[in-house]
Amino acid sequence: MLLRLQKQSVLRMVMGAAIAFFLFTLILTLHRHYTFYSSYDQGIFNQVFWNNLHGRFFQSTLSSQLSTNVVHNGEVPEVFYHRLGQHFTPALLLWLPLYALFPYPATLTVLQVTLVTAAGLVLYVLARQYLEPPLSAMITVSFYCANAVLGPTLSNFHDICQIPLFMFSLLLAMEKRWWWLFWVLAVLILAVREDSGVSLFGVGFYMILSKRYPRIGLAVCTLSFGYMIVLTNLIMPLFSEDISQRFMMERFGQYADGDEASTLEIIWGMVSNPMRLIVELFSPLDRTIKYLLGQWLPLAFVPAIAPASWMIAGFPLLKLLLGKGMSVLAISIRYAMTVVPGLFYGTILWWGRKQNRGAEGMSNSQSPIPKSFRRFWIICLSLSLFFTFTSNPNRTLYFLIPDSIQPLVYVPLPRQWEHVSQVRPLLAQIPPGASVTASTYLIPHLSGRREIIRFPNLQLRNDAREVVNVDYIIADLWQMQQYQTAFREERELLQNGIPFIDQLSSSGQYGIIGFKDGVILMQKGAASVEQAIASWQAFRQQVPPK
Repeated sequence: MLLRLQKQSVLRMVMGAAIAFFLFTLILTLHRHYTFYSSYDQGIFNQVFWNNLHGRFFQSTLSSQLSTNVVHNGEVPEVFYHRLGQHFTPALLLWLPLYALFPYPATLTVLQVTLVTAAGLVLYVLARQYLEPPLSAMITVSFYCANAVLGPTLSNFHDICQIPLFMFSLLLAMEKRWWWLFWVLAVLILAVREDSGVSLFGVGFYMILSKRYPRIGLAVCTLSFGYMIVLTNLIMPLFSEDISQRFMMERFGQYADGDEASTLEIIWGMVSNPMRLIVELFSPLDRTIKYLLGQWLPLAFVPAIAPASWMIAGFPLLKLLLGKGMSVLAISIRYAMTVVPGLFYGTILWWGRKQNRGAEGMSNSQSPIPKSFRRFWIICLSLSLFFTFTSNPNRTLYFLIPDSIQPLVYVPLPRQWEHVSQVRPLLAQIPPGASVTASTYLIPHLSGRREIIRFPNLQLRNDAREVVNVDYIIADLWQMQQYQTAFREERELLQNGIPFIDQLSSSGQYGIIGFKDGVILMQKGAASVEQAIASWQAFRQQVPPK
């Protein structure tokens, strides 16, 4: 009777943690979106979903604007560009029925929070295969408190948010020997992204090295590695050359000779120069150590000594450590989430062995965690939450934490909502079917259309294969003004945007039909509205010349 009551109490704790995580992250991310802080990636995915819904699968002008043809060759974005040449993400089709019911960018935010919350519940069931309820609950709470989980969840929608749920479910299917479900989930993991096979390869590597299911593990490794090689070298290039000319070079160009490289050439570049590989693996040393500590912190550093954590999480971690760029070692960005499943599963196995050995201070009944270690673990969780929130991940907590201290960049919540009330009437003036160029933080709200690009670009190639100028321009210059004192990108956009707008207006190409609170709305071939012109002139006097 006492044991049943304890299990019920622990289950309430797990459900309470899941509900708290769901509500907390959902409120913050929806608030972020509706106050114009969701940004370009949210717009990309929303446009992809919108095009999928209309039978134009994985097409996106916003993705086209990031393609090598546009970035490197100076071509104009195309409405018929297939994003599958950049990222191969067929698993997104799973959620298309939900988007069909609620075709809004905020739907993707709700979906992301729901998927991550569900992953934590599956993790609890997975932990119960080895551990008593209190320890299983503690590991689940650690998942919800992890910086590498919270940070990416408090961001734009991203495809990697599916990985924890699919990976934990796959590992649970392995423990239950539900092999039909295991292989279904293996395929789903591969369908998330072109590089998600790295995470699946880690599972296969563990199955071989642990000698639990070596044959199946060999099949998993062969499937995942072969799939990634065939996909990135044969299938994705059918859509565009982005994988070899842009994305591989941006992340792993240090291993290549020339201006483009396939995945096979990058792998050969790594293998053929082991000294460069070792240098890249540990540099920069301070950021690498900080990143590892951040990943281990919510589990009280147990993954650092858990062999299975290294076996499974080692491969996605290796992919990050060997890459270049600031984002690969940023724990609040989506890539960090690929490392999480292996770390948590390895921790479960470590505690399982510890529990079975009956180590000193451990118990197989109600208190499997020593009290002193429990206190240390709680401190680690508190620090994980502290570091997460004080880092203001993805500007989600902009209304509480300044984006910059010196110089001070801070937008109070009442002022931001006042700004929102001024922007929405301007957005409403743009017809649903019109082509538009918009500044970064307005893009998600306008992305449910065929033709949209980012300001200050004006041209795109339409379905008739004709290069045309967009019908509308809308830019939030006030937002740029708030951040330009501390952030170079906003400063350059503002200083370059003002003379550009003057030129378009004076030439008669576009008329200024609206200007409110630093947000300008222009229409192609329209006559300017006198009041809007006056407001524009008053605003531009506040901005120092370049």
